[in-house]
Amino acid sequence: MARKKKGLLLVVSGPAGVGKGTVDGALIAKHPEIKMSVSVTTRAPRPGEIEGVHYFFRTKEEFDRMIEQNAFLEYMHVFGMNYYGTPKAFVEAEREKGNHVILEIDVQGAMKVKETCPDAVMVFIAPPSLQILKQRLVGRGTETQESIDVRTATALEELKKLPRYDYMVINDVVEEAVADMEAILSAELNRTERNAELITKLTGGETI
Repeated sequence: MARKKKGLLLVVSGPAGVGKGTVDGALIAKHPEIKMSVSVTTRAPRPGEIEGVHYFFRTKEEFDRMIEQNAFLEYMHVFGMNYYGTPKAFVEAEREKGNHVILEIDVQGAMKVKETCPDAVMVFIAPPSLQILKQRLVGRGTETQESIDVRTATALEELKKLPRYDYMVINDVVEEAVADMEAILSAELNRTERNAELITKLTGGETI
């Protein structure tokens, strides 16, 4: 995964409680060439948050200008309060350096990114079963029964979108899920359409 070619955009979705952040964090820890996408938000920074590391903090007016300039791969208005968006410039700059970018996002946003960036690699992190997902939500100790029921129902709807993704990774054992993510990256980097320059050299400037 250290080849100096344009990096991949890995769009990762999955229901709440499935462990997307844990899998993505473990993958990034093993591979410094993989970066997490940094979103733009209109909300105020929280204590300890750093500009350009956790978020790019912008005013509503600045965010609106970015929308007008078509500067987002996708954006959303959350709970009628703050705006969040994925900046094209950050993603493209990292990919041009040869870094891979992970965009951890919900299903709706993922579909928008796929339209904007057709070469994005779509990965859905799924639980071994809905029962195990529910157990994980309960295990958090931060969810009410009503919240757990809502999240479980939402997860079922999200799982119905699985056929629109390129890959499914089951997060039962984190290390195995990370290995699956590594296999996806390796396979994608070896796709013929991502190696057109080398193929041209190997064929003396001609393709069959």
